[in-house]
Amino acid sequence: MSSNNVFLTDTDKYLFGKGTHYEIYEKLGAHITEADGRKGVYFAVWAPNAAGICVVGDFNNWCGDNYEMRRHDDSGIFELFTENAHEGSLYKYLIYTKDGRMLYKADPYATYSQRRPDNASIVYDINRYQWNDGQWLAEEEKTAPTKKPMAIYEVHLGSWKKKDDGTPEGFLNYRESAVQLVDYMKYMGYTHIELMGIAEHPFDGSWGYQVTGYFAPTSRYGTPEDFMYFVDYLHQNGIGVILDWVPAHFPKDEHGLANFDGTPTYEYADSRKGEHPDWGTKIFDYGRTQVISFLISNALYWVEKFHVDGLRVDAVASMLYLDYGRNQGQWVPNKYGGNGNLEAMDFFRHLNSVMRSRNPRAITIAEESTAWPGITASEEEGGLGFTFKWNMGWMNDFLEYMHMDPLFRSGNHGKLTFSMDYAYSENFIQVLSHDEVVHGKGSMINKMPGELDDQFANLRAAYGFMYGHPGKKLLFMGQEFAQYREWSESRSLDWYLLGEERNKQMQAYVKALNALYRKNEALYVNDYDIMGFEWMSCLNADQSTVSFVRRGKTTKKQLLFVCNFTPVKREDFRVGVPCSGEYSLILTSDDKAYGGTGVRNAKKVTADKITFDGRDYSIKMTLPPLSVTCLLYTSDAAD
Repeated sequence: MSSNNVFLTDTDKYLFGKGTHYEIYEKLGAHITEADGRKGVYFAVWAPNAAGICVVGDFNNWCGDNYEMRRHDDSGIFELFTENAHEGSLYKYLIYTKDGRMLYKADPYATYSQRRPDNASIVYDINRYQWNDGQWLAEEEKTAPTKKPMAIYEVHLGSWKKKDDGTPEGFLNYRESAVQLVDYMKYMGYTHIELMGIAEHPFDGSWGYQVTGYFAPTSRYGTPEDFMYFVDYLHQNGIGVILDWVPAHFPKDEHGLANFDGTPTYEYADSRKGEHPDWGTKIFDYGRTQVISFLISNALYWVEKFHVDGLRVDAVASMLYLDYGRNQGQWVPNKYGGNGNLEAMDFFRHLNSVMRSRNPRAITIAEESTAWPGITASEEEGGLGFTFKWNMGWMNDFLEYMHMDPLFRSGNHGKLTFSMDYAYSENFIQVLSHDEVVHGKGSMINKMPGELDDQFANLRAAYGFMYGHPGKKLLFMGQEFAQYREWSESRSLDWYLLGEERNKQMQAYVKALNALYRKNEALYVNDYDIMGFEWMSCLNADQSTVSFVRRGKTTKKQLLFVCNFTPVKREDFRVGVPCSGEYSLILTSDDKAYGGTGVRNAKKVTADKITFDGRDYSIKMTLPPLSVTCLLYTSDAAD
């Protein structure tokens, strides 16, 4: 780098102070550079209320003498150039507070950190990597993400697989993970991976959701270049990469962002806004422009420097509601007397607008657990501008329904069908995520009622309904082969279960669902258009059956789903259908190959001119117990 690209200018300080410096990470942090013919490292940090700051590291024996940073007028930024630091140097900022304390802080803009439990920052040049994913990036811009298939495999890298290398953790390196994940995901037919907790964090048990290094891929699994290789390799193999991103809160670890310069710097000063009482964490001050520059530049950093395809934004509800997790008297209303955080709303609109304009291929996904309106509506419409929203309402209702003994499902039929009443209010992703298989909630298979065979049949029916329902798809690792144990970040998935017939059959079934999904545009191209879905029957609560159709852009290759959520085989079951013509069986969860009973139906059936379910045409079939059956038809023959 040349000094012209690194050292702060008046324009940098102005934009940073306006909350619109979208590459501030290029100026703050540690940058290898050359000044007046001298090679070294330029350090810059924002700490507006510090009395003074020194850079300390292994290059000066962690002693700040002669390494005092210069305050950059009234911007609150301190800077230092030294020839003695170099790539690989360990460093921290020694901050002298106005009340006489000394704080040792990791660099908020560091691109690399020591492996925990050590927590110094490391000087690292992230600009060397030679990317090979140009074709992927170009292709991604051609089609709107809402029109593409998204079968997302949610993964915690540290526990997907482990190796016996003599270390307590047995972590795979990013490069090793890339090769093994690509092989597995291509075999299974997933389109995207979503990674939990990649930004640096000190505590494994936080799963990466308590971040101390927002610009540093965690060193648990290798270097920043190793992570670039990970993304590049997945892209070259046709797989998109989504990162979980945490702008909602940060931990109180002494070396992190909390009270960075001895005063609330990145967090709200008022604890009624600045602390989560339930989580014991700090909340970013979304009204502070320098914090906005930090957060938005960080979101762009992962997309523009690491080529990731999107960010799933964690805990959005906690940002939007001032009273989130608080009792009366513990929160401060906004200027209108309401409980909405106006500054957080503005932040989201700003973030999503900038992301979309700079990186049209990139998506943002809100993990938002309430019915807050307009999460995926455009900013012009008064919305927040996210691309997608996790469908938490569907997830909670559906899992409650599936957990019931089938005897009681008839009285709770609305939990199965209600999601379609609001399906077009947002661009939803149907999720069965990590949060549902931890903390005593049980794995997906152990949520299902009955003996083991019934549990597997229920889970196949659940996955089949999920894939037929409008919305993109997300399934957490291990649930594709029905792992019995809850997930734990401290151990590998139970891959040995693939030696058991039932688990291997479940894996084969999820593979078949992914293939069905990707092959048939009716399952994704009109996810957010009312023409893409129509109930054929949703009122048969007594028998706990539903049927519906999914439609694509043409009249060809449309799909009929018939679902039975009881363990009763129904002979001569009549189903209303949208039109005359042939209906071809293309998938049933009851197939013996997937562990089902193997109820036989004709490969093709011609619709009868018999009115049923309010339709002019209908078909007759044997409905397998606890099953989802999918038939292909063409509507050209509609009368």
